[in-house]
Amino acid sequence: QVQLVESGGGLVQAGGSLRLSCIVSGIIFSINDMGWYRQAPGKQRELVATITSGGDTVYVDSVKGRFTISRDNAKNTVYLQMNSLKPEDTAVYYCNIDYQVRIGHSFASWGPGTQVTVSS
Repeated sequence: QVQLVESGGGLVQAGGSLRLSCIVSGIIFSINDMGWYRQAPGKQRELVATITSGGDTVYVDSVKGRFTISRDNAKNTVYLQMNSLKPEDTAVYYCNIDYQVRIGHSFASWGPGTQVTVSS
């Protein structure tokens, strides 16, 4: 089984920074895309940022210039550096991966989420 464990969430004042980490464990042949999503109370889950195995990144417009996604393929870990945080960034942040257990057998998996709260 594949497990994703997020860490790094917490309470921070507006303008502050947090760094989220997501460690992937289990039997995996390869990890393709890795990403971060978030869900605020009463809202739908939304994409925050993704990164391909080659390092190409995509960001939602609201975090461009403030958040940076990165990955360490040797450690099966994805990070989200969040700077200049705003109260509207408050949400539960989820890690997501697309992976293969062998060639041609792809799956997606989610972490349990980590709470990020930004106070004004």
